[in-house]
Amino acid sequence: MKRIWAPWRMKYILGDKSQGGCVFCQALSAGDDAAHYIVQRGRRAFVVLNTFPYTNGHTLIVPNEHSGDLARLDLETLTEMMTLTQNVVRALRRSMCASGFNVGLNLGEAAGAGIQDHLHIHVVPRWHNDTNFMPVLGDVRVLPESLAETYLKLTKALTGPAGSAEEHLSLE
Repeated sequence: MKRIWAPWRMKYILGDKSQGGCVFCQALSAGDDAAHYIVQRGRRAFVVLNTFPYTNGHTLIVPNEHSGDLARLDLETLTEMMTLTQNVVRALRRSMCASGFNVGLNLGEAAGAGIQDHLHIHVVPRWHNDTNFMPVLGDVRVLPESLAETYLKLTKALTGPAGSAEEHLSLE
């Protein structure tokens, strides 16, 4: 098996996951979107980069409401989450030339949810000939770009002028 030095992962591995409440709620209320990698806010949900990504551009769509139960969310929140997911896919295509995507939710510990109490949709960009989706299945994972660089690209793609009415990324 090949090994790659990835020092940012140690913070997650050794971090106290029981302290301080929900990372999504904290990021949402912190008031510093760039420091928490929040790339877009809607009325009922927001877009944030995964700070421990599977690939560059691994983005999460998170409801503002703290809930781990998909069935509890109202239709307006679900609709906005899917609209944000669509916006992120478009933005990642433009800004990172992604050729495919894995999109999904892990609901509950048995399904592999790392954060069980606040559901979120994963958008994982993919490229031809990249490594397997799950790190345990592949021999190596390379992330060639920093989170800060990805944040700037995606923020620009989500908030910059759209090329046409069909590509307009605003929720309004």
